[in-house]
Amino acid sequence: MPELELSQLESTTVDTPATEEAPIVHPKAAPIESRFLYVDVAALRAKQLRRGARPRLDQAEEAIPVSKAVKAERVAMEEVKQNLVQWDLPDFKVVVDLR
Repeated sequence: MPELELSQLESTTVDTPATEEAPIVHPKAAPIESRFLYVDVAALRAKQLRRGARPRLDQAEEAIPVSKAVKAERVAMEEVKQNLVQWDLPDFKVVVDLR
């Protein structure tokens, strides 16, 4: 390759800035009114966190103490409390027993 082409290639590769990984913005979920649903959603989220999911508390409005953010269950409960976890209920089918 001629020197001109090499210098153009080097300048294009050097001048491109390294892009920082932008934080993922998750929409707010509907508030959970049932304490049983709260436990179910938090338990499923804790399982995701234990398997390597990234915590969403960096988007939280209130910071939680570091001592409470140690266990996956606590982090999941705080995420659900602050509506950072999306959830939905399955469609229920009515079963009629006509015996």
